[in-house]
Formats: sequence, C-alpha cells, structure tokens
Amino acid sequence: MSKKGLKIAVILFLSFLFLTFVSCEKLKISTLKANYHFNKANKFFQDEMYRKAIPEYELALKYNPNLVPAYHYLGECYKALYRPGLKTEENKERAKKALEYLKKALELNPDNRDIILSLGDMYNKLRDFENAEKFYLKILEMEPDKVENYYVVAEFYKSYAGQEDKQKKEGEKPVRVVGGKVIEEPEEKKEKTFEEMTPIEKAEEMYKRVIKMNPNNIDAYARLATFYEDPPLHDFDKAKEYWKKIIEIDPNNAVAYSHLGVNRWAKSYRIANLPLKEKLKAAYEGVEALKKAIELNPDLAEPYAWLKVLYTHLSKLEPKKEVEYKSLADEYGKKWERIRKKVEERKRLEAELKIK
Repeated sequence: MSKKGLKIAVILFLSFLFLTFVSCEKLKISTLKANYHFNKANKFFQDEMYRKAIPEYELALKYNPNLVPAYHYLGECYKALYRPGLKTEENKERAKKALEYLKKALELNPDNRDIILSLGDMYNKLRDFENAEKFYLKILEMEPDKVENYYVVAEFYKSYAGQEDKQKKEGEKPVRVVGGKVIEEPEEKKEKTFEEMTPIEKAEEMYKRVIKMNPNNIDAYARLATFYEDPPLHDFDKAKEYWKKIIEIDPNNAVAYSHLGVNRWAKSYRIANLPLKEKLKAAYEGVEALKKAIELNPDLAEPYAWLKVLYTHLSKLEPKKEVEYKSLADEYGKKWERIRKKVEERKRLEAELKIK
C-alpha cells in the first residue's frame, strides 16, 4: 500500500472510531436522561400524581423508545385519570391514550400478566365486555393452575350480572330457585357451553373450576357460598350446601358453622314472601349452627352477636315467646360485648408488646 493510501486508511479508521465514540456517548447520555425522567415519573406515580407523571414518562420514552415499563405506566396513568361514564372529549382522549400505551407495552412484552390484566380492566371500565373478557381469559390460558386468576375473572363476570336479565328470552321459564321464590323448571334443561352462559353463570363456573382443581379447597367453597348469598342471586339454600361442604371437610370449623348460622338467618329474614313455617325452620337451623360454633370456639365473637340478632328476629316471628326470646337476645348481646372487649384488650396488649 502506498503512503497516500495508508494515510487515507488511517484517516478513515480514526473517523470511524470518532463516530463510534460520539454515538456511544450520545447513547449513554440518552440512557441517563431516560432513566432520570423515568425515576422522576415513578415517584409521581407512587404518590398518585398522575398528571405530573405523564410528561416525565413521555420524556423518558423520547430518550429511550425501548423503555417498556414507561409505556406500561403511561397507560396506567391515563387509566387512573379516566372517569367511567364521563362523556367529555378530554375523558375520551384519556381512554384512547390508556389503551394505546398499554397495547404498546403488551406488544413489547406479550407475556406480562400485569399488562394483560390492566388491559382487561381498562376495557371493563369502558364496559366493553367482549374485549375485556378476551384479556381476562388470556390470563387463564397463560396460568391455568393459578387459583387467584379464577377469582379475578369471577369478579369481572359478577360486575356484569345485570346482563343476565337482558339475555333471557321473552317467555322463557326461569331455571333456578332464587331468593326463596318457587320457580318452575323448564321441560328440557340443556347444558350450556361456556360461550352460551350468561356473565353470572360464567362467574359461578370460575369458582367451580377451582373446586375441580382441589375438591378440598375450603376457601373456594366459602367464596362460592358467598357468591350465592350476594346479589343478584340471594340463593341461600344453594349457599348452605357449600357451608355444609366445608363442615364436612373440617368438622371442627367454628367459622363455617358461624357463617352457616348467618346464612339461615338471612333466608328467614331477607325473603319477605317465605311462608312462616319456612322462616321458623331456617331461623332455628341458624340458632343450632351458631351454638355449635360457640361450642367449638367460645372465644369467637361473631356467633354471640348473630344469636342476639336471630333471637330478636324470632321474637317477632313468635309473639307468644317474645319475652323469652328478647331475654335470650339480651343475654347473648352481653356475652358478645364481653368477648369483643376481651379481643380488643388482647390486640392492644399485643400491639404494646410489638412496640417494646
């Protein structure tokens, strides 16, 4: 190689080194700036100052467009600022931005559970059932063995419980006993596919899937029992089956007996059109269950409180025994007060010991 050629080669090599150095320095500076604004935004986010966090996350992405968490948290900021039902242009823009950034975050990190749930939650806020359901069910596909996912999806379906009435065909016979009302069964009760189920039926299915995974899961039975007791079902007899199932698994479960007692009071008290005979039967079942709870755990406060409520209720159902039942109600009320004060005192002492 000639001296001239060698000189040109050296110049080109030095130029390459210089450009590489400058590029690296720019990259390093951009990364530092991105991290600075990202950390600043995170502090605002933690303090729920979402309006201040947004421009900081945007600056972080300006300096580092591949900063995936920034897309995620930007979406969360807009979602937090969105107000369901508010039909202003600003609010619509918040919803649009929330979805835009969350989708971008998911595109860059497709297996992120938090982003998927957040998208489901955002569509839920928009009352877009179809799109929300897709994301909630995606979580079940990704983590089919994680029990908590089924509870999250069940809560989602419960929020659409009102859809059940809309989906009923005119003239269709009701298929369930709800709220103690005597309801006629249809001539042919065909088993529905999951897609054909109403939202409330899908919620029920989620709890049942957990039980199928572990038939001795007491928590799952308790959640299902509570599901039947809560609106819109108020199916207290169905709930009773699952409280009894817990007792079958764990015969010494005082808390389950306590819940069973409250369940029987709820049937007797809340169902206005229930015949007196049925009201009395449920109420006495409640008394029996609550007394069993006390027998198993005399320090459990709730059964005493509910026995007071039940005997007060019975005093109105059976006027001839009003004096007797009011006396019993007063007796259990005093016992409840003693137990409650005892529990509070124990908590106070435990707190003091922790401080020391």
